[in-house]
Formats: sequence, C-alpha cells, structure tokens
Amino acid sequence: MTKNELIALVADKTSMTKTAAASAVDATFDTITTTLKGGGDVKIMGFGNFRVVKRAAREGRDPRTGAPVQIKAANRPRFSAGKGLKEAVNA
Repeated sequence: MTKNELIALVADKTSMTKTAAASAVDATFDTITTTLKGGGDVKIMGFGNFRVVKRAAREGRDPRTGAPVQIKAANRPRFSAGKGLKEAVNA
C-alpha cells in the first residue's frame, strides 16, 4: 500500500475529503517522527510501539575488498507490533 492509497482509504472510511485525509495522515507521520527525533517513544494501544534504538560504532568489512571499515554510531527507529495487530494479522 502506498501513501496515496492510505490517504484514499482514510478519506473513504471517515467521509473526509482527500485533502483533509492527507493532512491527517501527514500530521500523524510528522508527530511520530518529531517524537522519535526528540528521544521519546510512541505507544499506540492495540497497534504497536515506535522507539529509537542506539547502535554503537563498530567495525565492518568492505564486501568488495574485505578491508575493515568503521561504521559510525547511529540511531535507528524500531517498531514492535502490539497484541491487537498480531491477532488481526493471524486471524
């Protein structure tokens, strides 16, 4: 599903215009992104949790040459599915 398909489905299910649905979807994504950037977690009951995981710097290998390469420390977003989502997918 693409973002445009998601917006169209939200518009249909909520009787909103596509413009209003696009604003709602964008606001939702922006809020999640801003919260994660600030170091917070987003917990949506029955759906799942978004959080940031800190990855330490480490040494890797260049696949072409086999030479060691330093990989910088980084923050990575993670999503854990909630019970409701897991049950819906497995039903």
